[in-house]
Amino acid sequence: MKKSNFITLGVESSCDETGIALYSSNQGLIANSLFSQSDIHAKYGGVVPEIASRDHIQRVIPLINEVLTSTKLSLLDINGVCYTAGPGLAGALLVGASIAKSIAWSLNIPALAVNHMEGHLLSPLLEQNKLKPPFLALLVSGGHTMLVDVKDIGDYKILGESLDDAAGEAFDKTAKIMGLGYPGGVALAKLAKSGNEKMFEFPKPMTNRPGLDFSFSGLKTFARNTFIKYPKQKADIAKAFEVAITKTLMIKCKKALEQTKHNTLIVAGGVGANVSLRSELNNMGEKLKVKLFYPRLEFCTDNGAMIALAGHLRLLKGQKDESYEINIRPRWSLEEL
Repeated sequence: MKKSNFITLGVESSCDETGIALYSSNQGLIANSLFSQSDIHAKYGGVVPEIASRDHIQRVIPLINEVLTSTKLSLLDINGVCYTAGPGLAGALLVGASIAKSIAWSLNIPALAVNHMEGHLLSPLLEQNKLKPPFLALLVSGGHTMLVDVKDIGDYKILGESLDDAAGEAFDKTAKIMGLGYPGGVALAKLAKSGNEKMFEFPKPMTNRPGLDFSFSGLKTFARNTFIKYPKQKADIAKAFEVAITKTLMIKCKKALEQTKHNTLIVAGGVGANVSLRSELNNMGEKLKVKLFYPRLEFCTDNGAMIALAGHLRLLKGQKDESYEINIRPRWSLEEL
């Protein structure tokens, strides 16, 4: 795709955030808008897929109009459309894919399916254009926890991943057990600030065995049993839980860095915004002389900017969907790219 200024429209609708963004070859990210459904799902204590899908339907077009208006552009200025095709909730993915493909078809421009996790992986590039592979990536979100050897953009090897609950999922479930509301991860981290780290010591799962996989389901159960025994010590339990998660992630990152010999680590995904985790990893980075990169906080959670960027890079290489047929991939591994 050889245009002096190629503008890509990105559409994110994999779960409970509707994200729309515009990415330009000349200016980088030029517009980004997001609607979070967290308040809608709060009374249910978690994401309700059907409600999420219906809300995406109401949000996508107004958000597209919003980013176009903010940049004084029209759809005719768009050169390519990319959308999250997976992994994610099937109904939610279909909303974004349908609208993106319809826009591309009507304008006779290329459309491209984007892997949601690749979007997270590349999100630090929204901040740091000098960041280049190879590097190690820690992706920590509500649905995924994985360590990825990034040999090049599009060339990924998963070194380890969650075998049951992802880190973000464990945060949310533990918060729910303690009655902290939804979204629970943020509430638990906030409560942990007032906790005494020395009151409880939680296990750091799978850190004393070979391999780089994760398992946080047992840690969640440990927290539940501790809460049943000490119901008045919520803050201390929250602190112990957060410390166990962050130290587990740090230990696994250290092992992965030693294994790959990389001297750069990027951290992305919703849990990547956790202050305790960033502090732990920064300390590790200083000791190992490893450079760390994070996206800004607003790009840690799901957003359209990361999808626009990931799709833009691939569209410029000439990649595009073979047809305007609407296809999604609720399960889609990075290694299949």
